[in-house]
Amino acid sequence: MRSFIEVSPESHFPIQNLPYGVFKLKVGSLPVCGTAIGEYVIDLSMLEQKGYFRQTLLGDEKIFSRPSLNAFMAKGREAWKQVRAVLQTALSDENPMFRDDKDLQKIAVIPMKDVVMCLPAEIGDYTDFYSSREHATNVGIMFRGKDNALMPNWLHIPIGYHGRASSIVVSGTNVIRPKGQTKPANSENPVFGPSKLLDFELEMGFFIGPGNQLGETISIEQTYDHIFGMVLVNDWSARDIQTWEYQPLGPFLAKNFATSVSPWIVTMEALEPFKVKGPDQEPVPMEYLRSTGNWSYDINLDVYIKTESLKEPFKISGSNFKYMYWNIRQQLAHHTINGCNTKTGDMMASGTISGPTKDSYGSMLELTWRGENPIKLPDGEERKFINDGDIVIMKGYCKGDGYNVGFGEVAGKILPAK
Repeated sequence: MRSFIEVSPESHFPIQNLPYGVFKLKVGSLPVCGTAIGEYVIDLSMLEQKGYFRQTLLGDEKIFSRPSLNAFMAKGREAWKQVRAVLQTALSDENPMFRDDKDLQKIAVIPMKDVVMCLPAEIGDYTDFYSSREHATNVGIMFRGKDNALMPNWLHIPIGYHGRASSIVVSGTNVIRPKGQTKPANSENPVFGPSKLLDFELEMGFFIGPGNQLGETISIEQTYDHIFGMVLVNDWSARDIQTWEYQPLGPFLAKNFATSVSPWIVTMEALEPFKVKGPDQEPVPMEYLRSTGNWSYDINLDVYIKTESLKEPFKISGSNFKYMYWNIRQQLAHHTINGCNTKTGDMMASGTISGPTKDSYGSMLELTWRGENPIKLPDGEERKFINDGDIVIMKGYCKGDGYNVGFGEVAGKILPAK
């Protein structure tokens, strides 16, 4: 399958991907929905006006002329599959309909350098899980010792907490260093001030398409039809604030100041060729959590840091989504087993994704082991945690046969506390 639009073999956005996002022109336009191919954004509102989706479940409804993907996400999997088929046919180098329509290309095919990406969805609620066994074990060893690394419930339920949807920001948004209470080791009382142990967390998130009513559950067999697609997530964390505040109820100010997401939502259909078996689960989960088949994904995840003195970003970690112990179907099934309702556009994040080796850890907390082993940068600088002026960049991609299906990147620069 090839597109009439030239796509580099290294691009994250070939015709096999076609992720969805929301964009506006740098000069003079309102946000609308688009898809990415190569170095270009396809304005789906323009294709919509030309009747490209008339034969799908969308009909003549102006779904893509809106400033979020929520209306499209609510349509369900059959509509998603139909629109994807229309787009792949339209962008094929063998189909003359769009290929030879130069007037439509002038208004609908826009260089990425000319657009500003927006949050892809109106996110009503946000849940963050804690589903990497390697990460949970590492953190447990640091704070409780090797013999009590995992809490007794961890291998039985996907642990999660409700985050703050209002502070989810799109990639490229600066993040201001948070302030709060911390308790220095040599102090009897807490102190107030900027976090000194600011960290990133390498995560992925998925978006809810059709939701469920209050009091209803989404069974593990039904979960796939409720998941629209996935993004990269950097769930920034102030470790020193969290250490003081998290007992007995968990994270609060340490996490709610910012969560960065990548702008392109990669669909589950695009990820289908990259399904893999997840880790063996022992003990066997309860029946409502038992998912059959392969429900993990081989997604390479890289983390870079760009300091004010470095000319190029420096890679500090390389992990993979396939390491996740609890998969996305189990997370959604568990989330709703008590009758909790989800709504279109809700986001659920994986929790920090760490691999089995030191160079695959998903946070500075682990990479430097609480700051005891600083990361050495090419210019001689060291980092224990994230400094003001540092930019953290995360990239994610699947390797196909001669092509990639990628997520682009999620990046954020840390500004000094106000």
